[in-house]
Amino acid sequence: MAQTLFDKVWNKHVLTGKEGEPQLLYIDLHLIHEVTSPQAFEGLRLQKRQLRRPDLTFATLDHNVPTIDIFNIRDEIANKQITTLQKNAKDFGVHIFDMGSDEQGIVHMVGPETGLTQPGKTIVCGDSHTATHGAFGAIAFGIGTSEVEHVFATQTLWQTKPKNLKIEVSGKLQPGVYAKDIILHLINQYGVDFGTGYALEFTGETIQSLSMEGRMTICNMAIEGGAKYGIIQPDETTFEYIKGRPYAQNFNQSIGEWQKLYSDENAHFDQVITLDVTNLEPQVTWGTNPEMGVNFSSPFPEIQNINDERAYNYMGLKPGQKAEDIDLGYVFLGSCTNARLSDLIEASHIVKGKKVHPKITAIVVPGSRTVKKEAESLGLDKVFKEAGFEWREPGCSMCLGMNPDQVPEGVHCASTSNRNFEGRQGKGARTHLVSPAMAAAAAINGKFVDVRKVVV
Repeated sequence: MAQTLFDKVWNKHVLTGKEGEPQLLYIDLHLIHEVTSPQAFEGLRLQKRQLRRPDLTFATLDHNVPTIDIFNIRDEIANKQITTLQKNAKDFGVHIFDMGSDEQGIVHMVGPETGLTQPGKTIVCGDSHTATHGAFGAIAFGIGTSEVEHVFATQTLWQTKPKNLKIEVSGKLQPGVYAKDIILHLINQYGVDFGTGYALEFTGETIQSLSMEGRMTICNMAIEGGAKYGIIQPDETTFEYIKGRPYAQNFNQSIGEWQKLYSDENAHFDQVITLDVTNLEPQVTWGTNPEMGVNFSSPFPEIQNINDERAYNYMGLKPGQKAEDIDLGYVFLGSCTNARLSDLIEASHIVKGKKVHPKITAIVVPGSRTVKKEAESLGLDKVFKEAGFEWREPGCSMCLGMNPDQVPEGVHCASTSNRNFEGRQGKGARTHLVSPAMAAAAAINGKFVDVRKVVV
């Protein structure tokens, strides 16, 4: 019987349970960080249980870590969460990518960079953007703290299989339009709940032509479309990315199985969405959820409901205005969505030899120590610093305001992150989601500009 890519990986991991009902899945890789793991470890202690598979559990520190002086943690709660994870990792035999270590970074970047993320795996983490790893042909999803404890104790998890939604993307992207624009446009067109109850398989010639970094950006934001899972067929681009990474010693033995991971020609999808990106413009969000966005050249929409009215009031904007009318004050290049080396390279091309606009505070936060070191070896840190950007240490940083990096109240920020909710980047912060290139160009110009005219 023909199967989708998602079905193939799912069915291989089912230990018990009937289709249509909760099924017990074996979990191949459990990634943890300091925010959602303390209670789960404490649950093990209270029940006097050991960690079932410490060899399949890997920890990193990302949400709370400062990006200026990483060892100077002034917030008591943040410091407690960090030191608790360090102690728990030691007590339970978990490998931790610790503060300042060569591999430390945002959890969704550490997995791929170390070679832990591989096709055909089931991967979980107490963080909704775990869908990122689906770019490798893995089933990857975020879980709650009680589920983290369940995986700790059993290396399994009860889940109900979702339906399958194929998103077929065709056409060649214009210079200045990127993977971030594809996913933002999909969410703008179909809403923040179109993926609810589905696993999204992104396919088509456009997806196949993307780098692994671009594919990770798209799967990262599947959750913003309401889906728990995003997945992409692994191919030569995937295999080349994995080859030679520290935890991919099984590469030669595994590649034959990985090559079988694709949706069969006659596989059934419960829904299909097609998108031609030939004329796709750079995207900018104007409101307080990711579907509140527009093409760069389009005016902000009329108020349709109370949510729109609240969003306009919070953002200090009005229908009919355009992205170029937004009074920007901050630019943030970072997050698990767009803080990879290719993102920083693209942004550096735009800022090289120029200066950040006087009214803009601009920061660059590489998503991991690996990216930071690679970027510095290419001299990107000098490019950004000479332009007037702050060059920071790796971490989640300004994406979520759970650390010292926050946007001041009432200030508009061009951000390469994934969420623009009220208060996401700090109390009263006004977030606009864009690609790294759009953010970089905004930093130089002091406002949003059509980056297609900059990169040509």
